[in-house]
Amino acid sequence: MNILVVGANGQIGKHLVKLIQENGDQARALIRKEEQAAYFKELGAETAIVNLEDEIDAIANAAEGVDAVVFTAGSGPKTGKDKTLMIDLDAAVKTIQAAEKANVKRFIMISSFDTSREAIQAAPESFAPYVVAKHYADEWLLNTDLDYTIIHPGMLTNNPGTNRVNLGASVERGEVPREDIAKVIYASLKNDTTIGKRFRAVGGQTPVEEAIQSV
Repeated sequence: MNILVVGANGQIGKHLVKLIQENGDQARALIRKEEQAAYFKELGAETAIVNLEDEIDAIANAAEGVDAVVFTAGSGPKTGKDKTLMIDLDAAVKTIQAAEKANVKRFIMISSFDTSREAIQAAPESFAPYVVAKHYADEWLLNTDLDYTIIHPGMLTNNPGTNRVNLGASVERGEVPREDIAKVIYASLKNDTTIGKRFRAVGGQTPVEEAIQSV
């Protein structure tokens, strides 16, 4: 399987590319600048240099010939509302459109833990734009014909992965290592029962492969 990882230079993205390569599949890391490429080339991954604020065609060209697209990009906590709008919403929608243009049906979106209307209303002023962006990006994906999976991770940490999670539509808030979210993404790509599903992911006691079977 050939997989385009959008936001590959982020922490989840790096874990995911490594996992893909270690398991005999082929990752194509979409990154913003050439200086970021060395890490991925050492793993044997392909790279595509694309700025997510560019046109849809630039992303579509990077998606040519892949079997799946994973959107893990995010503006980060230190940017303003403008970058939240441009990356977490506009770039996410453009990536969805790019996948359609490149005839890639399988699409995995890394969202926020709760993107409901209620979550928007309850969010602190500084966090609300992020929830709004994720809400509408999710809605756009839900209204396509793509074979989507939307993953809603809990509070992300850099703790070592445990390979044990709790997945489901209504699990309680909790922490989860980014490394384990990468494992959930990869397991979702390998299991077609996750197509058309959206679920939350937090740390738990169930091995990832087993937890994926129950979503």
